[in-house]
Amino acid sequence: MITASVLMASAPALLACSACFGKSDSNMARSLNASIFTLMGVVGVVLAGAASFFVFLAKRAAAFAQKDQTTTSSPEPQA
Repeated sequence: MITASVLMASAPALLACSACFGKSDSNMARSLNASIFTLMGVVGVVLAGAASFFVFLAKRAAAFAQKDQTTTSSPEPQA
């Protein structure tokens, strides 16, 4: 615990990355931004896939309910 505190207090400039230290035009900052946008894209694709799956299920349930309603509401043949 004490060792970690001493290491963190001794050299704060060494622990900061380029983006945090203020050098926003470095290669590290650009790659960090690219990785953030890539991960946001992956999350967006996964969320869109999940949403489209639930829309598919809702449409299928509605079609099944309508089919079930038409078969039960048809007049029975009289004998």
